[in-house]
Amino acid sequence: MPPINLPEPDADGIYTFPEALLDAHRSHQQVLDAQLCGGDTSVIDVTAPYTGQRFVIQRPAQAPRPLVVIEPHHDDLALSASGMLLSQSRPMTVITVFTRSNTVHRTARQRYPDESAVSTLRAIEAREALRVFSARRVLLGHPDARPPYRPYDPALLDKVVQDLENALSHLPDAELLAPAAVTRHPDHLLVHEAARRLGCRWFWEDVAFWSTYGLSVDDRQLFRERVGDSLTEERYDITPVLLDKFTLLRLHASQLQPDAALYRPLRYAWTVAAPLRQRSGQARFAERFFRSGASRR
Repeated sequence: MPPINLPEPDADGIYTFPEALLDAHRSHQQVLDAQLCGGDTSVIDVTAPYTGQRFVIQRPAQAPRPLVVIEPHHDDLALSASGMLLSQSRPMTVITVFTRSNTVHRTARQRYPDESAVSTLRAIEAREALRVFSARRVLLGHPDARPPYRPYDPALLDKVVQDLENALSHLPDAELLAPAAVTRHPDHLLVHEAARRLGCRWFWEDVAFWSTYGLSVDDRQLFRERVGDSLTEERYDITPVLLDKFTLLRLHASQLQPDAALYRPLRYAWTVAAPLRQRSGQARFAERFFRSGASRR
């Protein structure tokens, strides 16, 4: 079901996009809620663990080929690649590497004061988001890198590769998907290198996080200098599922408040879609991915 009356962060809407996005999402929820009440079994209830808000979302139909996603942290897939997967869902296993976390928005700090509480909350948020895809989850249990950031330890890379190899040995043969490490975050750089060692050739564009999403021009320049012409760019139109992606972002509400502040990943998706709009005029929001050669899996 294509969304109707989507706002755009263009010259007219740049200042009003956050609130207009929330208004469009409310209307979208009303339509899906009516479908759910009418007995549509492809529409399901989900609840944001941090806020307790109930949402309704369309469960995507699945293509047959299985997919294994390797993400650094619990929200990375939702931030950068969930639109494509809502459009082209597949039987999916998500392996999350760094699952011991102390990162929440300052408004959540009193309720979730330590690593144990935060890690539990973030795992529950991810479980609820991935339920939309009927995805299997594997948590590797490594701790997040903590600021001030430094290059990752090569010994940790070797351990993560070993852990991933062990996890993959218990999974059916599948295509691998991992972050491209456009951001310089050491966890993303490590997971990208680990995925490459395991034969991954398909990567999503991961550009910073939440309130700074997509603003780091120097990161993208460093990324281009690092990869050269070794990666081929792909753009996926996510316009029909944009508001469902916003639902998934709202399930990770512990990372940024208020909900109006969650707009930046979707504003960036509008920027990514610019070449597609110029060609067809239909795609208004998109996600960017990269491929390198042929995948072994």
